[in-house]
Amino acid sequence: MIKPEEHTDSYYAASRNDLTTYPALNEETESEICIVGGGFTGVDCALTMAERGHSVTLLEQHRISWGASGRNGGQLIGGIGGRDYLKAKLGDDAVWKLDYRGNDIIKERVRKYDIECDLKSGFIEVAFKPRQMEGLRQDYAAHESRGLGNHLRMVEQDEVQSMLGTNAYIGGMTNDLNGHLHPLNLCAGEARAATSLGAAIYEQSEVINIEHGEKVRVSTPGGSVTADKVLLAGNAYQHLEQQNLSGLVFPAGSFIIATEPLSEDEIKTINPYDLAVCDLNNVLDYYRFSPDNRLLFGGRCNYSGRVPKSIKANMLPRMLKVFPQLEGKNIDYEWGGNIGIVIKRIPLMGRLDDNIFYSIGYSGHGIAPTHVAAEIIANAFEGDMEVLQVYEQVKHFRIPLGQWFGNQIIAMGMLYFRTLDHL
Repeated sequence: MIKPEEHTDSYYAASRNDLTTYPALNEETESEICIVGGGFTGVDCALTMAERGHSVTLLEQHRISWGASGRNGGQLIGGIGGRDYLKAKLGDDAVWKLDYRGNDIIKERVRKYDIECDLKSGFIEVAFKPRQMEGLRQDYAAHESRGLGNHLRMVEQDEVQSMLGTNAYIGGMTNDLNGHLHPLNLCAGEARAATSLGAAIYEQSEVINIEHGEKVRVSTPGGSVTADKVLLAGNAYQHLEQQNLSGLVFPAGSFIIATEPLSEDEIKTINPYDLAVCDLNNVLDYYRFSPDNRLLFGGRCNYSGRVPKSIKANMLPRMLKVFPQLEGKNIDYEWGGNIGIVIKRIPLMGRLDDNIFYSIGYSGHGIAPTHVAAEIIANAFEGDMEVLQVYEQVKHFRIPLGQWFGNQIIAMGMLYFRTLDHL
């Protein structure tokens, strides 16, 4: 059994506005839908199904949004994994609709349920080298061809330096369809909305067994849920159904530091437009300001599955390389955890049986895509299998010999991509 844990000591946990906790499951119960995993995929699917009038029970082994959903960089970025593959199967129009569907779902939910999660528009991708700028220009042209060009703007070197207070980049592209938010507050707000519509949520309720059959029995140490359909949504912390799902998703460490609040003068010289920022390297950095003027600076320290002894020692040099003027600023928070990496960078979505579904492995791009995935699964629960069947046809690489060996393979592969970043 896994010992239940509380939220990590993050800026998000310190500033969350919904302290709701849910009981552990201590009974035998029945539900039309049982969802395993209380991150964005599970919570949003529960909310969607509750909105559609279905009975839903969600089981989380720790706390709602305990994993990557509540710890991430808070960047709301459109796009879906496997775009070219999906386009070949579904067509260009369908893929464009999916691209920003997650953003739209989140914005609609925030308005509808009055979720206070600091949602704000504004995002820029930044480039270190000419080939990255060329990729941005191609992306701009593609958006323009779909009538979305008015939401994007190419930014050349002089302007990007003044916009972000650094000479680290040669240019970038803004996109106001994207933005940033407080992820833990968003997920907690969506959970609250789901329960207001009748969904049952149980925390500190690790699933220890799943019995397949016409009805599925999902067991925890304290009870069980018998359901018509089940969704496995544990992402990097998924440990069920190993015979079918092992060797496909690997944990990678993603870590963030938060500075002390900066002064208004410092804000004017560093990101005065309050944009979420993400660079275009394979091993990337991302950052944004919190509402109380802290710089939240994150990136991936390793692909070995190990947490560094000091997150600050790993992340601070990266931050100071971009913003040397922040030398000497206090780091008030440092935190991190695992994200689920898939070698093809296409989420694993499909069925183990006709009534057991899974959706995991977002490879660090999860806020918007998880909401798209949750809707795809909700549609499949109700018989609309078109998009899910396309994801099921993806031939994923399975690395044998266990998680440790798989992580070493991925770590070696990332050395190659780090080398590309420096060329």
